[in-house]
Amino acid sequence: MPSLGVPKSHWPVVAWIRLKLPPVAGPMTLLGPPLPPDPPLEILEKNPVATDPRKRVYAFEEDVEDGVVRIIWDADDPELLEAELRAPVYGGRVPKERVRAFWDVVKRLIAPVGPLPVEGADPRP
Repeated sequence: MPSLGVPKSHWPVVAWIRLKLPPVAGPMTLLGPPLPPDPPLEILEKNPVATDPRKRVYAFEEDVEDGVVRIIWDADDPELLEAELRAPVYGGRVPKERVRAFWDVVKRLIAPVGPLPVEGADPRP
């Protein structure tokens, strides 16, 4: 799963989850293309993509024990919300307890949107 935008941490992604957001009807415009949707969470901030400045990517990072949880939303794919656990783990798998803690942080961060179905994850707790 490629990471979008520019993360503050350069540690590798050791766990990730992709969540399906409910469809949102965009505002109707009379002339021109529809306006791009707003991010689904208030905490998300614009996060530039160096290779394509036209892309609208938003992200939020929170430091956790021995790592960083990063939430990413791409306006070009508005029905997906992605979360990553970045940590200084090179080789091997992340312990189950750490994956559960990552999922708990993600649940807390997406609480304003409500529980969301999981589209994909690695690893699953």
